[in-house]
Amino acid sequence: MRSFRSAALVALAAAVTLGSAPALAADSMGGMTMKARFSDAHVYAGAPQLPLTLSMVVAGGGPSSFDSTKLVGTLAGSLTDAEVKSLTAKYGADNVKSFLDVFTFVVNDALKIVTEKKVALPSTPDPSPTDGKALSAALYTAGVGADGKFDVEFMLDKLVSHPIHAQIMDDIDAKYSRKADANYHVVLTQAMTDLKAAYKL
Repeated sequence: MRSFRSAALVALAAAVTLGSAPALAADSMGGMTMKARFSDAHVYAGAPQLPLTLSMVVAGGGPSSFDSTKLVGTLAGSLTDAEVKSLTAKYGADNVKSFLDVFTFVVNDALKIVTEKKVALPSTPDPSPTDGKALSAALYTAGVGADGKFDVEFMLDKLVSHPIHAQIMDDIDAKYSRKADANYHVVLTQAMTDLKAAYKL
């Protein structure tokens, strides 16, 4: 698995390096700033935080068997059942199921893209993929922009780069629907906000 991870993160770094330049150019074109697809947040056009990306993937079962349900369990720990019930009460069972299905697809699609682009993941995850609180804190922090506000799209840009995040969103729209894509972002935002509150981050 380590060789797969290494191959996958070198690929991601290369793809990101190649993909970020156009994003940066577009970001400054005409003095306008690129905005996220589902919010008014600015996109993140820098290099991704690959050790954090790897930690999230490993926490969800690893590159070959990632499962968003396992990731949620790792992040929330003993709070998992309560969090799932809370999300279900707020968004409905169908939307929570859709969120989990799409989340699993997102990670698998990201790994597929980076493999195709011959990018590689680092060999060491950071923070520890078994420390749910530390990983939750790192993911939440990754989503906080210059304005001090959390935005899930900013977080996802930091995990895989904006160009790859945009490609994944297009793939979600094609496989599921734009509605499912939006739902994924909404429920993930709530889950991250809940984790911040639960852990007093």
